[in-house]
Amino acid sequence: MMYPRIDDLLKNVRESRYALVIAAAKRARQINNYHHQLGEGTFDDFPPPLVESRSKNYLTMALEEIAEGKIKVSYK
Repeated sequence: MMYPRIDDLLKNVRESRYALVIAAAKRARQINNYHHQLGEGTFDDFPPPLVESRSKNYLTMALEEIAEGKIKVSYK
């Protein structure tokens, strides 16, 4: 079983599953960049993960952030 459930994720991203995938991929990329810049000592460009996660997978962390409502997806 997948955690977080797709139903919980789609509550926070109202448009479509495609929008959910795009938002999660962008956030996972930001988390990846944050972890790669830790050794450099600069923390201005990318925010750290916003949830405590048991997973080390950046995409899972991003999906957990979306499920908990920490990430808001807006369309302009």
